[in-house]
Amino acid sequence: MAIYIRRREFITLLGGAAWPLAARAQQPGIIPEIGFLAPISPDAFPVGVAEFRRGLEEAGYVEGRNVTIEYRWAEGHFDRLPRLAAALVGRRVAVIVAWGGVDAALAAKGATSTIPIVFSGGADLVKSGLVASLNRPGGNITGITSIVNELAGKRLELLRELVPQTTTVGYLVDNQTAAHVLTSDLPAAARAFGLHVIVLECRSDSDFEAAFATLAQRQPSALVVSAFPLAFNNRPKILALAARHKIPAIYPQSPYAWEGGLMSYYGVGTLRQIGFYYVPQILKGAKPSDLPVQQPTKFRLLINARTAEALGLTIPRTLLAIADEVIE
Repeated sequence: MAIYIRRREFITLLGGAAWPLAARAQQPGIIPEIGFLAPISPDAFPVGVAEFRRGLEEAGYVEGRNVTIEYRWAEGHFDRLPRLAAALVGRRVAVIVAWGGVDAALAAKGATSTIPIVFSGGADLVKSGLVASLNRPGGNITGITSIVNELAGKRLELLRELVPQTTTVGYLVDNQTAAHVLTSDLPAAARAFGLHVIVLECRSDSDFEAAFATLAQRQPSALVVSAFPLAFNNRPKILALAARHKIPAIYPQSPYAWEGGLMSYYGVGTLRQIGFYYVPQILKGAKPSDLPVQQPTKFRLLINARTAEALGLTIPRTLLAIADEVIE
């Protein structure tokens, strides 16, 4: 117990020392350092990191020139996040960008109450207890919530339009992480449509095969995949299993559709906006409590026509008309 207390006191001391350093970062000759914390692996979504850098550059911050970025990747191991967050606090970074899920933000919040934290991911910050409200976050956390799981009902509606005979739908979730507070959104939407839902929990890499084996036994008409880092890290496996079992599925992020998934529906612009607006404002001295949490205002629907053809599905004109991109 004594060792645990000392460790927490050490982290608190580091966190307390970081705020004045963040405020000092913009003095001449001092290059601020941004901490980037993510639960996934660095190669899981390189486009997202590129978008973050692009946003920074549009705001006048170029990595290696007038800002540095220190990356910490949990590689899908959530238990590593608190240690990685503490390491960023130990480096006295000017701001921590917690990307890819509420767990990263919770780890950062647990490591410091003073270093600014900017969240980017699919969780509701208020539901998760990270901020007091969207307009007045309070504390040291703000950012963008992409409400990916709150869009589960819309994904179900889009999937039903492509697979109108749907009576039972599978829902792939991860109740191991803090994102489980959102898994009630799709079942509620399904009840409104008169559909039955089979909830499939995946807690480790090896659970996906068992989940699809359950789907094969219970034979739902379609599948909705929720947004959680474990699934994102295992996209090739999930897409291969969906193809093998010939089950139409809709996904919460664009890489799924580009890599062979049937459909993706998601909010756009979160990481680019983090880099363009939030981080520069904080580096210039703004406090997270004064920067309201934003939600995406633009959403994109991607349909993979090749996958639809392989599944024997005809894409209705109504979907073609609203799709932002049809991958041929």
